[in-house]
Amino acid sequence: MAIEIFNRYENKYLLDSATCAAVQARLAEHMMPDAHNRHGDRYAICNLYYDTADSHLIRTSLQKPPYKEKLRLRAYGVARAEDTVYVEIKKKVRGLVNKRRSAMPLGIAEEFLGTGTLPVITPEMNAQVVREAAYLLSHKSVRPAVYLAYERMAWFGTDAHDLRVSFDSHIVSRRHDLSLASPVSGTALLPPDTVLMEIKVAQSIPLWLAELLSEYQIYPTSFSKYGREYMGQLIQHPAPLVHPAPQRIEAFAALQHKKGAFQYA
Repeated sequence: MAIEIFNRYENKYLLDSATCAAVQARLAEHMMPDAHNRHGDRYAICNLYYDTADSHLIRTSLQKPPYKEKLRLRAYGVARAEDTVYVEIKKKVRGLVNKRRSAMPLGIAEEFLGTGTLPVITPEMNAQVVREAAYLLSHKSVRPAVYLAYERMAWFGTDAHDLRVSFDSHIVSRRHDLSLASPVSGTALLPPDTVLMEIKVAQSIPLWLAELLSEYQIYPTSFSKYGREYMGQLIQHPAPLVHPAPQRIEAFAALQHKKGAFQYA
């Protein structure tokens, strides 16, 4: 059974492709690739993020409160109605990330999230997580808001088993055709040469990894895929919402102007 509950700290970094390749070569001294990456291939992750009509969840998240949460539906690759996907609730409390998820077929997951009606609990499901998602659905009027997909390379620690390092590239988003059964397509969130690295660990980053980050002058950054997509929407389609601080929007607009627009078919 796949791991259904995670408690960890997550640090994010933006790398160019050359630095990414160099770091991955060094990781091999202390880590091993994910089972899906053993032959050097990346695997696809496709997500549907759920939010209210006025984007309450992501707006709250961008204000960086002590507590925030997200609801999403995740598939590994393009899914069919009978394929297993994951209903995920991701919470962050003062820096500690808690992710809980339950497996279920795509068709059942879409009906559950669309109606709020509890599905018949089967052995593959985590009943507690399903009920928690149902509670969230009953208290917030959410619906599919944005599709986000990317390709991932992931590494696991051989000694520090709680350590995971992932590299996400070709991150794309769209606000139409909100289905995990549809082909991957959308607008790129980052320039083609940029990769998002995430270090996920239950306690502290091991010394060897801290020294590696220092050697390549890699520094943490605040980055949310859904948050970046939403900020882009504010630039392109200003709306009477409760926006993040004006200086954050201006900074993001300057970045967009610098990197231009990218589209993947």
